[in-house]
Amino acid sequence: MSDNCIFCKIAAGDIPAKKVHEDEEFIAFHDINPAAPTHLLVVPRRHVRSLADVTSEDAGWLGRMTVLAQKLAFDNGCTPGHDGGFRLVVNTGQEGGQEIDHLHFHILGGPRPWNKRAAPAA
Repeated sequence: MSDNCIFCKIAAGDIPAKKVHEDEEFIAFHDINPAAPTHLLVVPRRHVRSLADVTSEDAGWLGRMTVLAQKLAFDNGCTPGHDGGFRLVVNTGQEGGQEIDHLHFHILGGPRPWNKRAAPAA
């Protein structure tokens, strides 16, 4: 946990968020500036700065985070199947558009059209 990290503060309950999931490893909540009808953030509770900082030792929890993202997408408005789907975005580092230095997944989806920004901020 980092004292200066907004996502760590949300995970600790110090900052409110519209949560859709919470367990020992992860928290997921609605993005405050959605770019699609469904726009969620999935955040590990442990502070990991970015995807560039994960190693092969992180494969277990990162795999669970990816499986959770799929479940949350379909549970929160994204249509399953070939005609449905969702976008999973991980901005990594400053040049990759990452604005919050805590690894997180953006889940974007829902009926189109929606704002087609190349990569959401945060």
